[in-house]
Amino acid sequence: MQYDPIKRVLGDVFNKTPFLRRVFYNLLDLLLLRTWHVHKELRAWAANCHNKEQQVLDAGSGFGQYTYYLSGMNPKWNILAVDVKEEQVSDCNQFFRAIGRHNVLFRIADLVKYRQPNSYSLILAVDVMEHILEDVEVFKNFQASLRSGGMLLISTPSDQGGSDVHGDDEASFIEEHVRDGYNIQDIQDKLKLAGFRRVEAHYSYGKPGQISWRLSMKYPMLLLNASKLFFIVLPFYYLVTFPVSLILNWLDVNGKHASGTGLIVKAWK
Repeated sequence: MQYDPIKRVLGDVFNKTPFLRRVFYNLLDLLLLRTWHVHKELRAWAANCHNKEQQVLDAGSGFGQYTYYLSGMNPKWNILAVDVKEEQVSDCNQFFRAIGRHNVLFRIADLVKYRQPNSYSLILAVDVMEHILEDVEVFKNFQASLRSGGMLLISTPSDQGGSDVHGDDEASFIEEHVRDGYNIQDIQDKLKLAGFRRVEAHYSYGKPGQISWRLSMKYPMLLLNASKLFFIVLPFYYLVTFPVSLILNWLDVNGKHASGTGLIVKAWK
């Protein structure tokens, strides 16, 4: 299955006005469990910033929803958001200018080549590394681009079925991935090889999160791929499933999981 066609359709629908774009971001924040986990980690990081000016890199910014969240946390933070897709970069720049958030800039960049030595206090990479084959090279670029004491925050699928792959004979549910997920020890070893002094990782998408993901993302995406007419039914579908997904997301974010289909990884320079 390909996510990009569905993303483009949703982007066209919600990008007609800045108000609809904000609604889209808020819906993503509620529906996507990874966002719950990432926001929790960002709040913890921000608590130690003591209202100081910070330089932040959103590496692989996509629709810009995490840049939107970060730019709203503190106007003193300067945020550079990079992505390889020119259309999304241009679109995001227009939106952030329209809403008056001048502490944000979007640029086109390839993370395999992008390196700005000693520039950032925080680098965020959400749903990015599973798309990049040369991951160690990117980790080295991240390490070089961080200031001393700076933190890298990664959200990525694990090898416990993170791309909805549960056996050697199954293909990834998300065809754009170059790997089906990281082994928790493997990604920690790669980050240390890249020069990070300390690495912490834990599972996300435990049992509650896996059920929530199927209800809120997988099944709707499958139906939308089968027929665009499902857009008409979608609000009624979420009316039934949304309250259940919210409870499951809360349980997942506030619980500890011996295994899970996602990983939250933090690394410090």
